[in-house]
Amino acid sequence: MKKKPAAPSSLNGLGPKSTAALAAIGIRTAAQLKARDPFDVYARLKRRDPRVSLNMLYGLIGAVEGIHWLDVKRTRRTAILLRLDEMGIAPG
Repeated sequence: MKKKPAAPSSLNGLGPKSTAALAAIGIRTAAQLKARDPFDVYARLKRRDPRVSLNMLYGLIGAVEGIHWLDVKRTRRTAILLRLDEMGIAPG
């Protein structure tokens, strides 16, 4: 019997709302998420729903890297904001 691929919610820090948002942009497995740049995923989510918060990006990075999203926020916030600025999607 074929094993069902792990959902994004199997990764640390992603729950049902995050999983639903990811599914809406075609990311339905943890492997699909890990194969993408979290910044690009965040940009797609943000285009789909402008209310998506920066915490989602912290969560995506943390999930992919296996660290808590609050640690991402605390230690990399400035670098993340600079990258978002370069992408033209920094929060205002």
